[in-house]
Amino acid sequence: MHRRITDKLVIATHNPGKLAEMKELLAPYGIEAVSAGELGLGEPDETGNDFRSNAAIKAIAAAKAAKLPSFADDSGIVVDALDGAPGIFSARWAGPTKDFNVAMARIERLLQERGSTTPDRRRAHFVSALCVAWPDDHLEEVQARVDGTLVWPPRGTAGFGYDPMFLPDGHSRTFGEMESIEKHGLPPLGLGLSHRARAFVKLAEICLEPR
Repeated sequence: MHRRITDKLVIATHNPGKLAEMKELLAPYGIEAVSAGELGLGEPDETGNDFRSNAAIKAIAAAKAAKLPSFADDSGIVVDALDGAPGIFSARWAGPTKDFNVAMARIERLLQERGSTTPDRRRAHFVSALCVAWPDDHLEEVQARVDGTLVWPPRGTAGFGYDPMFLPDGHSRTFGEMESIEKHGLPPLGLGLSHRARAFVKLAEICLEPR
């Protein structure tokens, strides 16, 4: 049976971009959210072999440490021509300083080396796996994706991570060129376009009630 989130929730991330998006998504539900960083919680080793298991690792660790329900995301970009890389290693490709300009340049270099210069050879998708864990080991898990094409050079500064090089299908602007309400705002204000927004819609159906 699904379980509702009713009160305080820990957002198990130290990524300011993810934290801002998650707080915006939770705002209509009247949930008091505090980040793992604000609580001084450490970051567990992400030893899973897929997005879903890594999201669970982060959510469970925070729930146990904070003694509160905890919400975690594991997400990344999957590039077809790179055999699915960087995938679950998306953040690690940015290095210890989280320099995603370096990571995007690495993707572009590898695509050029493989002759992937036309849009049909530059297909990619973002994946977001969301997990809510309770201290008693109850889990709620969902996953979603958004498909698109990689552009070069990167365009826009509104997003974070790989957003400036990701052009979602059916749109003329990259995620980096979209305002937050366009990228992950939920209807009626937004389209629920991003991978994280799409996963959140699934999670909200089973765990949240609008206030």
